[in-house]
Amino acid sequence: MTKKIVLAYSGGLDTSIIIPWLKENLGYEVVAMAADLGQGEELAPLRDKALKSGALKLYIEDVREEFITGYIYPALKAGAIYERKYLLGTSFARPLIAKRLVEIARKEGAEAIAHGATGKGNDQVRFELAVKALAPELKIVAPWRLWDIRSREQSIDYAQARGIPVPVTKERPYSLDRNIWHLSHEGADLEDPANEPRDDVLMVTKPLTQAPDQVSYVTVEFEQGIPVAVDGQKLGPVDLLTRLNELGSANGIGVVDLLENRLVGMKSRGVYETPGGTILYQAHSELEHLTLDRATLHYKDLVAQRYAELVYDGVWFHPLREALDAFVDRTQRTVTGKARMKLYKGHCVPAGVWSPYSLYNAAYATFGEEEVYNQKDAEGFINLFGLPLKVQALMKKEAGLE
Repeated sequence: MTKKIVLAYSGGLDTSIIIPWLKENLGYEVVAMAADLGQGEELAPLRDKALKSGALKLYIEDVREEFITGYIYPALKAGAIYERKYLLGTSFARPLIAKRLVEIARKEGAEAIAHGATGKGNDQVRFELAVKALAPELKIVAPWRLWDIRSREQSIDYAQARGIPVPVTKERPYSLDRNIWHLSHEGADLEDPANEPRDDVLMVTKPLTQAPDQVSYVTVEFEQGIPVAVDGQKLGPVDLLTRLNELGSANGIGVVDLLENRLVGMKSRGVYETPGGTILYQAHSELEHLTLDRATLHYKDLVAQRYAELVYDGVWFHPLREALDAFVDRTQRTVTGKARMKLYKGHCVPAGVWSPYSLYNAAYATFGEEEVYNQKDAEGFINLFGLPLKVQALMKKEAGLE
């Protein structure tokens, strides 16, 4: 019986040449799986392309809603941002793809799973740790760690020699990853941090020079940390994110140029487009500022950083992430309300926020006349709060340490 392997297939350069390579070098029948994460028109030619490349069959799995509700929303509620900028668009897509690969491998009776991640990148870790967590009995084949192809140019030559069309050319040799949340760009002139990204790098978001001169507003409504409506219209997860992507991209929102620290130990440079996601993160943050107390908000910031590291490092299925989810969900019980955001030439700034659970009380916060706050009480508070500093200063003076 011929052995089968399930390949995470995108139709891009790397996975396009992996199909014939697995057949020629390892003798596998290749079952390809493309996850529909919202990459749009890229999926249309995949079935014909995969079969012509030698795949036994191709599964195209629509996982857009699961992607948003099961992976994006937990990270959004946590406020997870990697290294101050990256909204984790590739990172939290990989465990979902791996989950579906495992399900198809079991259905097909395959003995192994393959992916097109390079030996220098983070994705190899994300795919493989997810598979180990979900199906430790499956073998994992990573061609980039096995074959003698060493560059994108050699990959293009390999594909052209076998008549396989690829969407990457030597004139535009960027590595792309696209889903409904983001679009990433790496490689070529971006590998020099001194180079400003060209406007034509962007494929989703308008460059700032082309964004409209008029201000746009959008109101996002949340229920317990989950976005449920845009401008008063209730929308499902896919339609809601699509609407915000349209608004954000039209106004140049969500372009990030990041020199990031990869898990494997090197720095890399990527340009990320996350228009709708940026609006959601900013709106959610504004609502938390209104509804969370000081201690919870500050501690949640610490959790957000650790959560982002776990997701970036590929340990989505780790017990710690699940435990952090429990903490985050508890904080979100009052994160219900509306945040109005102003969009203008790459800027997404607050323009009003409302919640039935608001902790802002104008009677206490006002600089005008009021009767609910006795300002004399502050003197005793400051004396007690500052007592350790006073005692330390007295000790230094008596000990001659000044």
